Amino acid sequence: MENMDAIEKIHGFDRFGSVLGLERMNLLLEKLRHPEQGLRVIHVAGTNGKGSVCRYLYEALQENGYQAGMYISPFIQSFHERIQFDGEFITDQELERHTDQVVEKAGEMVKEGFDSPTEFEVVTAIAFLYFAAKKADFVILEVGLGGIGDSTNVVEKPLISVITSISYDHMQQLGNTLEQIAGEKAGIIKEGVPVVSNVEQSEAAAVIARRAYEKGCVLYDATKLKYGIREESAAGTLFDMEIYGTDYSEMRISMAGRHQVENAKTALIALEILRKRGIIKVMRNKLYQGMEKARQPGRFEIFGEKPVVILDGAHNEAGAKALRQAMERYYKGQEILVVAGMLADKETEKIAEHFRAISNQFIATQPDNPRKLPAAELADLLKQDGRSCETAKNADAAFTMAMDRKPCPDVVLFAGSLYLIGEIRGKL
Repeated sequence: MENMDAIEKIHGFDRFGSVLGLERMNLLLEKLRHPEQGLRVIHVAGTNGKGSVCRYLYEALQENGYQAGMYISPFIQSFHERIQFDGEFITDQELERHTDQVVEKAGEMVKEGFDSPTEFEVVTAIAFLYFAAKKADFVILEVGLGGIGDSTNVVEKPLISVITSISYDHMQQLGNTLEQIAGEKAGIIKEGVPVVSNVEQSEAAAVIARRAYEKGCVLYDATKLKYGIREESAAGTLFDMEIYGTDYSEMRISMAGRHQVENAKTALIALEILRKRGIIKVMRNKLYQGMEKARQPGRFEIFGEKPVVILDGAHNEAGAKALRQAMERYYKGQEILVVAGMLADKETEKIAEHFRAISNQFIATQPDNPRKLPAAELADLLKQDGRSCETAKNADAAFTMAMDRKPCPDVVLFAGSLYLIGEIRGKL
């Protein structure tokens, strides 16, 4: 049972919205005596793939004997997923203790006439306190939104900065061009800190390269390193590659899709740089075990056989494209039912276009979120080009409708929103 009292206190800060900027966060951490300053941080930003890169790094470090922390967002089923250490979620007691510390200092800020920290800032401060208390060897820190004004960006000197990809998402806050979005994410690049970038688009990559040059950073361009696929299936991929003179032949990962090979490559480059700099020691067999062990809930996650149930949180155009490519590669020719739910502020038409390439059978529903796209409106997008689409008022109804379907499809794919995936995953 989750500690609802602590979580309710945290959610009480939701009324302050999502406001980028570091002023509130810096003041809050000053009052908490800067727990972040002693942490050895691997900072990860990007539009898509950052959660998976964090997972690869986390598992690889743990398998090599390091006590690592990981801070990620959003969660799929349990709030505690967001703050993990040494293979475990933060406990109720630890969450309560650190929440009370942060809420007390946030109250002081308001009494002194300063703006209240936002919910994300409060959670980030809780994570810093937790990792400091645990004396984590390393902390894998996932950016929440953008980079330059994200609350995680108070870390002044990470060990390495990683940018996984750049594509269109959160344009209201980050800008409408790839260059603008890249500029926001490049804000995590700090003076003299090595940078790993796996950004393919030349205009976005140029922004990151310029920022790295200005900050005197060595830039490692992951797009220039190639790999060879030996085997691939919905159960994962076996591939070969060489990273700056180190052989990584027969690397096996359990997360499916070519995009996951790219994510694994990005994580391996970061680990190799840290190894060459003497920051970590890595045993080859343990590294391989960690990479294979890594699994990210709700990212092409497969359950059952008849039907095969797939959960994928693809919620922007790039994610929907990667999902379509994976479905075409692994489930071509099979009967697929897609159950979709989206948020209204996403690129719904472009996402729906990729979904229509996966199947001609749909159930449109809506996640339990104030920003939801009504199921009827989503159905209109999915019905184009002669597709059939039923509607379900919520995730419960959509799940029942899909699993009771006769005749049974080969595959039932739930996609379109991590909020929807969280609701569905609890039923499997």
